[in-house]
Amino acid sequence: MTATTLYEKLWNAHAVAELPGGETLLYIDRQILHEVSSPQAFVAMRDAGRQLRRPQTHIAVVDHAVPTRSPRADGIRHGTIEDAQAASQIAELETNVRDFAVPYAELDGAEQGIVHVIGPESGFTLPGTTIVCGDSHTTTHGAFGALAFGIGASEQGTVMAAQCLRQKRAKTMRIELSGTRHPLVFAKDIALAIIARIGADGAAGHAVEFTGPAVRAMSMAERMTLCNMMIEAGSRVGLVAPDDVTFAFLKGRRLAPKGALWDQAVAAWRDLASDEGANYDRVIEIDVASLVPQVSWGTTPDQTLPVDAALPDPATLEEGPARRQAEKALAYMGLTPGQSLTDIAITHAFIGSCTNGRIEDIRAAAAIARGRKVAPGIKAIVVPGSAATRAAAEAEGLDRILIEAGFEWRLAGCSMCVAMNDDRLKPGERCASTSNRNFEGRQGPGGRTHLMSPAMAAAAAIAGHIADIREFAA
Repeated sequence: MTATTLYEKLWNAHAVAELPGGETLLYIDRQILHEVSSPQAFVAMRDAGRQLRRPQTHIAVVDHAVPTRSPRADGIRHGTIEDAQAASQIAELETNVRDFAVPYAELDGAEQGIVHVIGPESGFTLPGTTIVCGDSHTTTHGAFGALAFGIGASEQGTVMAAQCLRQKRAKTMRIELSGTRHPLVFAKDIALAIIARIGADGAAGHAVEFTGPAVRAMSMAERMTLCNMMIEAGSRVGLVAPDDVTFAFLKGRRLAPKGALWDQAVAAWRDLASDEGANYDRVIEIDVASLVPQVSWGTTPDQTLPVDAALPDPATLEEGPARRQAEKALAYMGLTPGQSLTDIAITHAFIGSCTNGRIEDIRAAAAIARGRKVAPGIKAIVVPGSAATRAAAEAEGLDRILIEAGFEWRLAGCSMCVAMNDDRLKPGERCASTSNRNFEGRQGPGGRTHLMSPAMAAAAAIAGHIADIREFAA
């Protein structure tokens, strides 16, 4: 019997038919919908007079456009949205989920949050499933051994109507992580270091599987961060084989199997691993013990350096696209060749997003903030990835630590990760950000973004500039 990879097992288990042109008709188990990308799909369904084939295999939530400021003492913000477009998008989704009987995480409810945070928290995300969403960072869910990827608006409508999609099988890439990392090197640092090494399109056309002892030592939050960031290396799919860490996270979740079904599910999930001797199209090995905290300096995630490095000088590069890209990035970012990363002053710090808005991320930021103060003039915000994460952080007293240090404590949402809500940078403002993208205008027109871990972002907020967390925590 031929040895197969985890990706191939998941693909083969969901293949309905092989189609001309090398495509496969793939069965889709679950879909997550949000207010920005789904309207067109619902319009198509309504115009065609169709109903969802399996409404209970979908969930919907508002996250991208929602404001995260708390306008009332009880935190309820429904009906208080000032941005007309955001209010319209939210109202439209609420009409659509009502008309099509889609389970909905209410805006003011206990399960509201970012799509890629609430899916795992609720147990909607399960090993062995296919999961799609109209958002590229759907790669996040692959941390559970699910085949998860982002899709477009028309494809969302296809899943609603037929529960299937035409897809082309990807090549496979294994990233083996070995060694023991420094305590202040986080999954975000590892992800940025990988992207810097292979490039922003280095995994294009490949499904990436993370393996090795350094991966097995990671929490589910860390694995989700790794898989989340693989879209920034060009891959639509990130994967980690499920194990006892996965099962411990999922057990007891609202939508996870219960009782005897749980035991049966775990037994089946244990088979979701690449076979010994399975062939990959590409293999990369990284010793995480050699890594230090990472910071992006340019306008793509692969323009990343160790925090103790100096900015590159394009003049040292051969004439060509790489040199021109470096020159353009430095000009947009307002930086000087040879400048030390730690000399770069910031105006904002953002801790949150589907990459780093989980309880572990907030704990890491609070550990740095405890007993310290945000530097004068710095606007620093902490945005939990979900209402449940916010409640858990408050139960631990993390909100009080952060507020006392001068951070704003927000409601759940995408917030400053993407300029689709009222958290935006102004031209020339510079943010230490835990989000996933740093391209021009991502956090607002003319805004400048430096990607880093939550602990690093908290340190930058307190120092007023990019800081080496290893020295900061000493």
